Amino acid sequence: MKKIYFAVFTVICTNFYAQTKKDSINQMDEVIINEGRFNTPISKQNRNVYVISSETIKKLPGRTLQEVLQYANGVDIRQRGPFGTQADISVDGGSFEQTVVLLNGAKVIDSQTAHNMLNLPLPVEAIERIEVVRGPAARIYGINSLTGAINIITKKPTDSGFLVSTYAGSNFEKDTQDTGDTFYGTGVQAGAVLGKEKQQHLLFASHDKSNGYRYNTAFENNKIFYQGNVQINDKNEILGSAGYIKNGFGANGFYAAPGDKNATEIVQTTFANIQSNHQITDSWKIMPRVTYRYNYDDYRYLGNSNLAVGRSQHYTNSIAGELNSTVKLSKGEIGFGAEFRNENIHSSNIGDHDRENVGLYAEYRRSFTEKLDVNIGTYLNYNSDYKWQIYPGIDASYAITDAFKIIGNVGTSQRIPSFTDLYLKQTGNIGNPDLDSENAFQSEIGFKYNKRALSLNANYFYRKIDNYIDWMRNATNVPWQSQNKGDLNTNGINLRGNYRFDFSKDSRLSILLAYTYLDSEFKTTRTETYSKYAISSLKHQITNTIDYQFKNLSVMFATRFNERITGPSYWVNDFRVSQAINKFTIFLDGQNIFNATYYEVGAVPLPSRWFTLGVKLVTF
Repeated sequence: MKKIYFAVFTVICTNFYAQTKKDSINQMDEVIINEGRFNTPISKQNRNVYVISSETIKKLPGRTLQEVLQYANGVDIRQRGPFGTQADISVDGGSFEQTVVLLNGAKVIDSQTAHNMLNLPLPVEAIERIEVVRGPAARIYGINSLTGAINIITKKPTDSGFLVSTYAGSNFEKDTQDTGDTFYGTGVQAGAVLGKEKQQHLLFASHDKSNGYRYNTAFENNKIFYQGNVQINDKNEILGSAGYIKNGFGANGFYAAPGDKNATEIVQTTFANIQSNHQITDSWKIMPRVTYRYNYDDYRYLGNSNLAVGRSQHYTNSIAGELNSTVKLSKGEIGFGAEFRNENIHSSNIGDHDRENVGLYAEYRRSFTEKLDVNIGTYLNYNSDYKWQIYPGIDASYAITDAFKIIGNVGTSQRIPSFTDLYLKQTGNIGNPDLDSENAFQSEIGFKYNKRALSLNANYFYRKIDNYIDWMRNATNVPWQSQNKGDLNTNGINLRGNYRFDFSKDSRLSILLAYTYLDSEFKTTRTETYSKYAISSLKHQITNTIDYQFKNLSVMFATRFNERITGPSYWVNDFRVSQAINKFTIFLDGQNIFNATYYEVGAVPLPSRWFTLGVKLVTF
């Protein structure tokens, strides 16, 4: 690993030297981070926040949210099925249940299992940016933000028009175990946008289909998504969105290999959200929100051949209401709010359960001097199963110069066990209704350097998770059972450097290089030998993108390196070449171009080299 450390250090130092030789590059426009109550310019952020812009999303060699997130620094995407079929998400070594996903600030929590949390009807063309907030974030986002939060912000179009796109791809290999056909994937998408001064609407629909990349990995995915913004006047605005996705796929080896070779699964999700902003006075603003999510999960262990045996059906509903408010003071700003969430499940092997959650937020933000910013606050939570808990936190930053800032934060958070953790009853997996909730404490210190085309971030954190939940067993012939394994202590370092060099007004090069190191140690109270999820956490991660733009020609190379606590390390290299001709864009994606053999979950091998050719017509 010494070579890895040296490579990261060399590139960042090279970028720094190049910047000192080139002072004519303009700094990019400031991004405003959408926290629950405060909207904060990223230059004023006291947290380790990483933003993926729409420009970057457009150039990345991926067509789904899952594929975009796999290039994010510190984010671990563990795919069972590629191209958006199914993926678990975690941040900085946490489990897939310990990260909360939000859509325009509305929490997307799957109370059955977080395996389905990324089953969102959202096309990447509708995304303005993705905000990755690292570390416990209960003070901002409430429960389940134990190790981080992913907030997806959608576009608010200003022009009217439409979008039509299609693609086709293959690994040029044949399904020798079944049909003998060559593996392929195709898709088509259509969208329309109405952009007016006082209202903006967008509507997208898509259909994706593939016969897979190995035996029983075919999928069919249908999505529809609508969003509407209405500005009633200068002080009142309403935002509404709704979407539906139906995703059916072959689940070969997903959960119970090798016996589930013929398994299939269908997941349907409906999501709706309405929120508004009201400027009551010059200093007082309120922001109410109501969110609804329905999820249907139909897992068929024997596939479609015998639905009377080995079939699991889960119906999950959640409805949440939230009211946030901010008041500007003569010195600083106060944010406060409350939320209510009801979750229920009707399931063939989890049973019928429901629970309620109430949370109260309060925080205070102030710049004590021109250089010192402080945010302090707390989240008070009541859950009908786990009663009262309180989670305080504090962030601070000090600007040494206009370009160099030191940041530090201390935060706490909670994760409520899912219904699967608590009540699942299967032959190979058994829940545990006596589970305690997980609690996290994290402290972090780091710095940010941002001047013209160069930005650098470096952070060190220490995190302790009490009552860490994992699925465990002491022999291979007994079922897995969810247990509070013990306390997980993690020391982590993450480095990120971004540099942009403009050769001319038509030609530019951008390089992003990031590295994360995690050292995790269990203070175990359980004696079971085997652990289902903890052993697959990352130890080393490198993400690198090189983006060259010449007029309307774009070339991006993207590289990922992952080394997990157990199992072999692997490099995955992808590229996208795109050429815009008036309103048309033609693109060629190459994924896993060096044909690496790798696994992210269990014994599920991911696709070999895959090429995709596509075209888009965009008039807005």
